[in-house]
Amino acid sequence: MSINIRKATSDDASFLAQMILQSTRADKKIGVYDLIFKTTNDEQILDNLKKLTNTTAKNSCHYTNFLIAEIDGKSVGSLCSYEPRIVTREVFLASLNEIGIDDEQSEYLGLMDICGFSLNTRTLIFDYMEELEGFMDVGILKALMHKSLLNARLKGYRIAQTVVEIGSLETLLYYKKLGFKEVRQKECEAYKEIFGRAGLVLLSIEF
Repeated sequence: MSINIRKATSDDASFLAQMILQSTRADKKIGVYDLIFKTTNDEQILDNLKKLTNTTAKNSCHYTNFLIAEIDGKSVGSLCSYEPRIVTREVFLASLNEIGIDDEQSEYLGLMDICGFSLNTRTLIFDYMEELEGFMDVGILKALMHKSLLNARLKGYRIAQTVVEIGSLETLLYYKKLGFKEVRQKECEAYKEIFGRAGLVLLSIEF
């Protein structure tokens, strides 16, 4: 089974929206975009996410940050990588404003102020590492990560980080299997109240 890794295009908006929602829900009742878009309606969330991948302001969900894995021409996996010095909170808010979402006083952003990490702007951040059900354990995520790390090295990066929820054992184990090490764990009562997870884990890899 041959895996092809390619850069995402604006035409991949629907697939990327699906992967972003899958990643942020992660077996929870609600995810961060339920909070940001103030709805639990999948159709509405996916529609907003599709728009978010194609805004002028290049936020963390922008299609230009994604690699897509294909098998026999079918999109089966995704991995996002972005630079926190470029993809700032201001850029994210501008993107939301662009699609008609006023989130200046966002509950989610307030939550991240309390429960999130101060990310090193000299690192690369990985996010939305996902694969379709039915295509697991065929090497998709490993191929995506290998290509992403190669691209990061060519850009001059030597450290990459990612943030995973406490309790997301499968995701945590997979990142560790790929060579990531736990840097810090932050338990947060406010996060637990909303998402039912104890908090967040910061992972890092040197390459």
